[in-house]
Amino acid sequence: MEIPFVFTMHEGLPRQGPGSNACTRKAFSMLTNLPARPEILDIGCGSGMQTIELARTCPSCRITATDIHQPFLADLVRRAASAGLGDRITTVRASMDDLPFSDASFNVLWAEGSIFIVGFKEGLLSWRRLLRPGGYLCLTESVWFTEDPSPEAAAFWNDCYPAITTVAANRAIAEDAGYKVVATFPLPASAWWENYYVPVLKRIDDLRPKVTGNPEAKAQIEFAEREIAVYREHGNEYGYEFFILRKEE
Repeated sequence: MEIPFVFTMHEGLPRQGPGSNACTRKAFSMLTNLPARPEILDIGCGSGMQTIELARTCPSCRITATDIHQPFLADLVRRAASAGLGDRITTVRASMDDLPFSDASFNVLWAEGSIFIVGFKEGLLSWRRLLRPGGYLCLTESVWFTEDPSPEAAAFWNDCYPAITTVAANRAIAEDAGYKVVATFPLPASAWWENYYVPVLKRIDDLRPKVTGNPEAKAQIEFAEREIAVYREHGNEYGYEFFILRKEE
């Protein structure tokens, strides 16, 4: 089966979406009453920048990291081994809408920049079974920071993720799904620019000469460039919000 170009475009990047180690640590610091050796599931881990940071931040944890794209998992395995963390990180190739784990297997679910693939509400509901009582779901999700977005920003999000809504609306969705909202905070602009868009632009420059005549690749590159252009002009209107949610017992 041919690999979708969107995966190829993100191979070799430090991250497959906006984020930062500082934000990962900040979110984890808000988790309380974890067991001595917490079990963590990183859903849609990509090449695992946050997976490695979680393992460093919580030296007693064990992490299972899942992604549908095997090259991302192979990259994570290499990174974990290089960091001396390979014995505490296990990778499993799996789709996030069909996770092959028993109920109540984990103390923490982690999903930076991935829940949009299945949908915010859908992910909260379908993943909840995996958490032990009192366990945490920590994730980042695209949100509006304004009630009146510009037409250009609104058009872009209507094309790529029409379900985007406000922080307040997502808090209500989480509560309805059986979670307590422990905290939320926005990711800084640097999590988008320095940690994601700058490497993406360099990757595009490297790939462009190699994909001449490939309409799928051309379309993906044009969409990525449109995304970056919209963020450059309207990034104050939207962004990622980190949600720290606790499963109600």
